[in-house]
Amino acid sequence: MVKLELDQVVIRRMKEEDIEVVKALIKEGCEGTENRLILHILTRPFCLFILAVFSSVLRCLVHSFVLALAIPVFLLIVFLKITMPRSTGVLGSSKPYWDYVGSSYKGKQDETLQNLYCRISGKTPVTKKPRRRIGAKDRDKDMSAEKITPEREQAAGHVWLGDCEGEVLGCIFRESETRPGVRRICRVVTSCWYRREGLGRLLVQSLEQRERETGAHRVYAHVPYPSKLGEAFFKKLGYLQLGEENNEEDSDEINLETPERGFLGYPLTKVFYKDL
Repeated sequence: MVKLELDQVVIRRMKEEDIEVVKALIKEGCEGTENRLILHILTRPFCLFILAVFSSVLRCLVHSFVLALAIPVFLLIVFLKITMPRSTGVLGSSKPYWDYVGSSYKGKQDETLQNLYCRISGKTPVTKKPRRRIGAKDRDKDMSAEKITPEREQAAGHVWLGDCEGEVLGCIFRESETRPGVRRICRVVTSCWYRREGLGRLLVQSLEQRERETGAHRVYAHVPYPSKLGEAFFKKLGYLQLGEENNEEDSDEINLETPERGFLGYPLTKVFYKDL
C-alpha cells in the first residue's frame, strides 16, 4: 500500500496515448468479476432447472452420471466466457462496448476537474507528462489516423483519469448524455496500490461537482451485481439503490434506467442514484 496525497492528484480527460494504460487498469480492476458474475448466473433457480433438464436428457445418452451433470455446466460456462468479456470491463454502458478512441480528449491543453482536496490544503497539483509504455508510439500512430466525427465523440462519453506525477492511478467512466439533467457513471477503478486511500471517492465527488455545475440533477451509478464492495462504496457516498423504496418516481425511473442484463435476462448490475 502506497500513501497517496490526494491534493496532488490531477483529474483530467483521457487522451489517446492513455488508452492502453486505462485498458490495463480496467483489466486489473475487473479480475474475478467475470467469474463471480458467471457463478451468480449459474446459481439462479431457472438456470439450475435448465441445467437439470439437459443433464436428464444426457443421462439417456451418457452412461456416466458425472459426465451428464458436468457437460451442460461446462458448455454454459464456455458460452458465458465467450459472450460476457465485452461487457464486464465497463458494465452499465448502454452500448455493447466502450469507444475508447471516440471518448479520448483531442485538445492540446488538458481538460481537468477541480480537485476538492486542493481547496482544503491550498496546494496546486503538478501535472507531468504521462509515462509511455514501450511500443506505444506505433499504436498511437494507428489510433491518431482514425477519424473521429463530432457525433461519434459526443456519443462516446468521457473517461476521467486520476493522474499523479504522470502516473495514472484510477479512472471513472461517464456515459454520454441520453436524458437532460441525468448522468450515468459506468465504471470506477483504482490501481491496486492506491485502494482505500480515498482516490475513488475523489473521482466520484469531483465528477459530481462538475455535473452539478453543468445542470445535472441526478447521477446514476451501475455496480457489478456480485460486488458488495462497490455497493458499500456508493452507499457511503450517499447513493440509494433504485427500486428499494416503493414510490411512483422510482417505478418510472426503473423503466428508464434499467440494469445491464446477461444470459436469460438476469441482471449483471445494480443501479444506484443520487440527487445532486
